[in-house]
Amino acid sequence: MLPAPKTDRISLADVLPSCLSALDGSPNRLDLPRVSRAVVLLVDGLGAEQLKTRAGHARTLATALDSRSVIDSGFPTTTAAALSSLATGLPPGQHGIVGYTALDTVNDRVVNQLSGWDDLIDPATWQLAPTIFERATAAGFRAAVIGPERYRDSGFTAAALRGAVYLPARSVADRLERASEWLREPGEPGILYVYVPELDMIAHSVGWESDDWVNRLESLDGAVRTLVAALRPSDGLLVTADHGVLDVAQHSHVLIDQDPSMLEGIRHVAGDPRCLQLHFEPDLTAAQREALVARWTDAESSRAWVATRSEAINANWFGPVLPEVEPRIGDLLIAARKNIAYYDGRTATNHGRAMVGQHGSFSPAEVRVPLLRFGGFSRS
Repeated sequence: MLPAPKTDRISLADVLPSCLSALDGSPNRLDLPRVSRAVVLLVDGLGAEQLKTRAGHARTLATALDSRSVIDSGFPTTTAAALSSLATGLPPGQHGIVGYTALDTVNDRVVNQLSGWDDLIDPATWQLAPTIFERATAAGFRAAVIGPERYRDSGFTAAALRGAVYLPARSVADRLERASEWLREPGEPGILYVYVPELDMIAHSVGWESDDWVNRLESLDGAVRTLVAALRPSDGLLVTADHGVLDVAQHSHVLIDQDPSMLEGIRHVAGDPRCLQLHFEPDLTAAQREALVARWTDAESSRAWVATRSEAINANWFGPVLPEVEPRIGDLLIAARKNIAYYDGRTATNHGRAMVGQHGSFSPAEVRVPLLRFGGFSRS
């Protein structure tokens, strides 16, 4: 059976809309109380399972981790899709960022949704939904983002974070110190989003079970402790993540090009190593499409969920899907169930295959993320 995400579960898409409601005391999905300033700190790759396992190295964060402080990231469990859901309050089927790489149907190419933006794609129209930051400023509130300088002018920032003032800061400690300064600034109530990519970068490089990852977690926890100590009762802080992570050894990589018949009729390979999105040649007959689906099902169903686009949409993988978003989703999706990652040996680089930490599919280690409440939000 295919996994079917439950629509009644709290997810990452509920976080910023609830913070916006907390600014005027409106009811919200997270039951957040009214505050003057709301801060969301998103730690890329810090899944609930990883935090629980390393709780002794993150006393401040782990103290706030309990049965109600774990939510779903959404699907696919990849940064571009998850951060867009956070920023818009909508699932990928509505905002249009459906994977790490996705099909640009107009230009018949696969585009990296984090770093592959160029003049052929307009961020203002590719990401289809208004952001929570735009809604906040339209309502008279402040909206700001703190992140690394290198992301300030990226296409993804323009797509997902539009409406917010971007405040660059170099290190994790610098970003959280800048957040403290923002909280003390005079002005209207507002929302601040702080992005920390460092743990995810280390996980990709050497794995989340490495000493390097634990050391970075410890330093992050210390910076959070300092920020929490500076919060006033009218300041609310939420700490969350876009996804968790699994360490996948290179001997567990599945090279999809080793059997040429598996790629006959496939025009583009998109998605993530943990969740392929395969786009078929448009001139395939119905019989050829059925044979291709059967071939992948026979080969991979013992270690992955194999779903056609319509099956994935019916199972609510992407939430409600707009007509203009549907062609961006693969004709066939291969979402890993076992501890494996898929690569196309024809295009995979040594750097790409050296990646240890992986995410993108439905395992609890990937989907379940913390939602930790501090300051004014700890009253909820």
